[in-house]
Amino acid sequence: MKCFGITHRGAVRQENQDMFRVFAPEGREILAAVLCDGMGGEKAGSTASTIAADTFMSHAANSLDERSKPADMHMILTEAANYANIKVYDRAFSDFSCMGMGSTLVGLLVNGKKACVVNVGDSRAYLLTKRSVEQITRDHSLVEDMVSRGKITRAEAQNHPKKNIITRAVGVEASVTSDLFDVRFTPGSRIILCSDGLSNLVSGEEMLIVSNNHADVQEVCEALLELALKRGAPDNVTAFIAER
Repeated sequence: MKCFGITHRGAVRQENQDMFRVFAPEGREILAAVLCDGMGGEKAGSTASTIAADTFMSHAANSLDERSKPADMHMILTEAANYANIKVYDRAFSDFSCMGMGSTLVGLLVNGKKACVVNVGDSRAYLLTKRSVEQITRDHSLVEDMVSRGKITRAEAQNHPKKNIITRAVGVEASVTSDLFDVRFTPGSRIILCSDGLSNLVSGEEMLIVSNNHADVQEVCEALLELALKRGAPDNVTAFIAER
């Protein structure tokens, strides 16, 4: 199994409030990864994403092993997201400068062919094969809710003025509900975790084209970042890829 991640503040923002963490012990078929996109002001956003990513990874890395079954992985992901929520919420409650901060979270656990994803907010996970791309996660956003209710089309959602308003985030309330997804991680496939700084500018179909043009996951991440930067990158851009 191979993996690589990259993050950049983008072409406009002065600070990078995206964070990612990875646990990938050499010689073992297990992996834990998490990507968080902070919100809540100049310093609070990066504080929220750092606390969320570190707390999530601390629990996930200590809990995952080769004996983990999908049900175990669901529990690990749910608990890790809950712990991250508590830590961010407690910091926001106790520190006036961090009041109202929060973070998106998309996390991944892999044990051989078994993979599970958790998400809160609008950071995404995609599954790429040689021939297809599938968005694994569903955004917790105002625009996604409007699409699901038939108020707007998927095409209209792409450039909707309220597309960045999320309806669920880590640390905003005392508890949070996360979504879980099982993924069949077959040899040759890739899972991408990314912040909306990438997915707002690069479609899933374009990610597939870039992936098929590069044999190495580091090259894929670097090419995706370059594409986002060429398109103006108004937000922080982060991508992580795991490959079997």
